[in-house]
Amino acid sequence: MSADPGIASTTDEERLAQLGYKQELHRRLSGFSNFAVSFSIISILAGAITSYGIAMTAGGPMAITLGWLFVGIMVTFVALAMAEVCSAYPTAGALYWWAAALAKRNKAAWAWFIGWFNFLGEVAVTAAIDFGAAITTSAFLSLAFDMEVTTGRTFLIFLVIIVVHGLLNTFGVNLVRVLSDVSAWWHLVGVAVIVGVLAVVPDQHKPISEVFFEVHNATGFTFAGASVYAVLIGLLMAQYTYTGYDASAHVAEETHDAARAAPRGIVMSVVVSVIAGFVLLFAITWSIQDYEGARTSELALPPAQIFIDAVGHDTGTFLLLICMVAQWFCGMASVTANSRMSYAFARDDALPGSRIWKKVNPRTGTPTNSIWLCVSLSTLLVLPSLWNTTAYLAATSIAVIGLYIAYVGPVLLRRLNPDFVPGPWNLGRWSAPVGWIAIGWVGVICVLFVLPTASPITASTFNYTIVAVAVVLGAAAIWWFASARKWFTGPKQNVIEKAAHGEPTMPTGND
Repeated sequence: MSADPGIASTTDEERLAQLGYKQELHRRLSGFSNFAVSFSIISILAGAITSYGIAMTAGGPMAITLGWLFVGIMVTFVALAMAEVCSAYPTAGALYWWAAALAKRNKAAWAWFIGWFNFLGEVAVTAAIDFGAAITTSAFLSLAFDMEVTTGRTFLIFLVIIVVHGLLNTFGVNLVRVLSDVSAWWHLVGVAVIVGVLAVVPDQHKPISEVFFEVHNATGFTFAGASVYAVLIGLLMAQYTYTGYDASAHVAEETHDAARAAPRGIVMSVVVSVIAGFVLLFAITWSIQDYEGARTSELALPPAQIFIDAVGHDTGTFLLLICMVAQWFCGMASVTANSRMSYAFARDDALPGSRIWKKVNPRTGTPTNSIWLCVSLSTLLVLPSLWNTTAYLAATSIAVIGLYIAYVGPVLLRRLNPDFVPGPWNLGRWSAPVGWIAIGWVGVICVLFVLPTASPITASTFNYTIVAVAVVLGAAAIWWFASARKWFTGPKQNVIEKAAHGEPTMPTGND
């Protein structure tokens, strides 16, 4: 890969100054730590476990195994395209900042809308991760202590989990960094343990052909081609799991050698997840003893029932404990990334009350107020789970659509901007085909995951993803045209002097 000498020869602080910002956050993360944050948020032991039931209902084993591989390949294209832009612009603002830098016209408008989609997606993915962790914890407590699983108890467990994550990010800054590194190893070793146990202990396994090609459709749809529709809807399991790897970009201002380490963290977190996740999902699906029994289990978490059926109560509970701890790590990392994005967006006065959310705690070097903003909004998004049975599925859909629109917006602008100067990590001649494939795939999933997921469509089964996305987009549009376009000029510089090499700082405005 080639390098631009003007970028590659600068220090992290100089490059950040060239982009218009002084170093405020503490730069503590190594390249591995940067990777670990994204890998922890993708968390194959979180998303693939908690959303496993989505694919069991819609699509079955084919959607789970082959669907995982197919989506993983497409997501790798998205990650590669994002990483190239990240290398050129290693800032905490990431996606919306990139949009403003790359747009030839209406820079502020691009930054505004990409930023709001990113903000929506970050809040939704934090909500979905910690709510999924609450579902898993409820199942574990049911198995270990015979606790009855109820909607109210699951919500209370969610509250405890997300508040602890907020407190850790507020007061345990160094601990969070260490735990992120531990998390990456926990995931890898945990997957190895689960796969090993599921391969050796069960008395019988599903035929390999069924693991890859069996289709189940329990969505209620019976029209011609309903099975194909179910498999497509079931891809949400994989697509939702492959979210959050923009975290490597959001913590770029806290990472050493960010122009190389952050894009590498984006790509490697996805690639490692594709491989390890496939092995995990194959092992779980291969071990299914009673498909319908697991899918409709009172534990409300099909993999937990699969573990129990395949290896017994005690060993199955132990495997679930591995998943539960991994999901706890995952939610902690998600709150970290979410708060950094919110801090950067507020730093440019794009959030209501930005003066509050952009404050950095001088002792810890963290954006304390934005941490609790994210915790509060994620909690509000999970509230419908108390009465809507599809709330978790909707939260995952919102996360996917919000994040992926934000992911691919800068990629599109990079393709349309002939003046883009690559950073030290770039795709060379593969940049164009990779970028266009990424853009096309995001277009497909934005349509796919707002479609109905269950029949008959009632108040309790309605997929409110389209409503949530429309509300945020509508509110952002109304605010933009009524007021923000008059004063929001895009990312704001907070340094006066340009750093070494005299590179121009970030352009603003609509010119």
